[in-house]
Amino acid sequence: MLSQIESETPPPNLAALAEDHYFSANPPPKDLEKHTALAREFINYHSAAGRRLVLVTSGGTTVPLEKNTVRFIDNFSAGTRGATSAEYFLEAGYAVLFLHRQFSLLPFSRHYSHATDCFLDFLREGPNGSVVARDEDAAKMLHVLRKYRDARDRNMLLLLPFVNISDYLHELRSVAQLMQPLGPRGLLYLAAAVSDFFVPPDRMSEHKIQSTDAADAFKKGSSSATPQPPAVEDEETFDNFDSSPKVPRSKRLVIDLDPVPKFLKNLVEGWSPQGMIVSFKLETDPAILVHKAKYSLDRYQHHLVIGNLLATRKWEVVFVSPGNPDRWIRVPFRKAGAEGDGKAVEVEKDEPLDPKSLPEGEPEVEIESLIIPAVQDLHSKYIQTVEARNRS
Repeated sequence: MLSQIESETPPPNLAALAEDHYFSANPPPKDLEKHTALAREFINYHSAAGRRLVLVTSGGTTVPLEKNTVRFIDNFSAGTRGATSAEYFLEAGYAVLFLHRQFSLLPFSRHYSHATDCFLDFLREGPNGSVVARDEDAAKMLHVLRKYRDARDRNMLLLLPFVNISDYLHELRSVAQLMQPLGPRGLLYLAAAVSDFFVPPDRMSEHKIQSTDAADAFKKGSSSATPQPPAVEDEETFDNFDSSPKVPRSKRLVIDLDPVPKFLKNLVEGWSPQGMIVSFKLETDPAILVHKAKYSLDRYQHHLVIGNLLATRKWEVVFVSPGNPDRWIRVPFRKAGAEGDGKAVEVEKDEPLDPKSLPEGEPEVEIESLIIPAVQDLHSKYIQTVEARNRS
């Protein structure tokens, strides 16, 4: 029988234990202190002004396979959703703290860095050796430049980079905790494509993983030993089209990955307990999209999951939030193969679209221009609810 003291001992907080273990085992990025100082100043400035502030996370997170990283695992994300959303949040009056994968797309410059043409193709040489925009691009470039300069001049945009999964989680935790003085006016819009698996540092190779055994004998022997060339190298050794050479050219690489702890619960309950939290759920199977979004909402008890499918993510998303019916947000379009006057039509259905029904090419309207006003509306209602609760 358990003693009275043992029976009254509260169960361990598994989420807190996982957090302590992960952050103690994975070192912070070298610029964390610098980034934290910049974020604190930015957040405090807008908190004093009573302004809404959104933390937008964007881009993919690499998973290093070596401490001196040469090889890593990555995903397809270029940061399009996050960079585009940041621009529309600025238009809606939010201050934007943009936590992004280094070298992924950035607000405003995305219009040119992600183009199929080289950036220099948008420019030409002007009078007296000056550099000017091409005539056909000048009006749009001026419009984008003015919006960018306005955001920076009014201190409405702060860019903070990360590279790998560990960097991202350290930065996210630090910035989220700094947002607590904003209360419900803080919004966390988690659009980054976060890795689900990683290699713990204690199992990570110090140096580049070798693909052959060429250095093994040298490492085992004296450092002064002179490597001996192979006795004979026949033509087959260098035949890259032979799947079964006599002399093996490379070793297999088997990677043992651990799951990245799910810190969304920590974010909701501890890091930013009053901020509104929006997460994304990307799937490739339309049959499970809404189910997975609802599962995430029930598990982590945050405020909004935006579900999207890889094939149709630029055309539609679904909002899943507590106490509300699922809401599909879609870019109007003319169905592929349809006849008529060519006008875009609204499609209303409570299930994912068939990708074959979509027209070829990019939508004429960026779906983020529809997503952000809808998020803003939910955020306004959230602020009213929290402030009413705090007054009571």
